[in-house]
Amino acid sequence: MLPVKKILCPTDFSEPAAEGYKNARILAKHFGAELLVLHVNTPIPVVPMGEGAIHFDVAEYRKEMADYARSRLNEWIGQALGEGVNTTPLLGEGDAAEEIVREADKQEVDLIVIATHGHSGWRKLVTGSVTEKVVRTSARPVLTVHSS
Repeated sequence: MLPVKKILCPTDFSEPAAEGYKNARILAKHFGAELLVLHVNTPIPVVPMGEGAIHFDVAEYRKEMADYARSRLNEWIGQALGEGVNTTPLLGEGDAAEEIVREADKQEVDLIVIATHGHSGWRKLVTGSVTEKVVRTSARPVLTVHSS
C-alpha cells in the first residue's frame, strides 16, 4: 500500500462533493494523514462596457466569493476536526481542474480524493468534467468517489 501522508480533497460544496469529503476524512483518519480541502473559485470575466452600463464592482464580488468559500470550508473542516483529522483549508482561483492538479503538486500530496457528479451526454459535453480532467492530467494517484 502507498504511504499516504497528505490527501487533497477538492470541493464545490455540492452533495457529491460532500460524499467525496466524507470518504477523504475516513481515509485521512485511517492513515493518520493530513487532509487538505480545496475550493476553487472561477474567475470573473471582465467585459468592457459602453456608456450607460450598470456598474458592477468585480473586486468586491470576488472578495465576497472568497469570503463565502472560506466560511464554507471552515464549516466542513469543523466536521473533520471532530473526528481528530488534521485538516487545512485551501482556496484557489482559476480553472478548477488545473488548480486542483497544481495545488496537488505544490502540496506534494499522496492522493487526491475527488467526487464525480455523474453527468453524461450533453451535460458532460457542455460543462466538461473536472474530475475527468484531473484524472487525465494529474501525476498523482486519484480516487474518484461516485455518490449514489
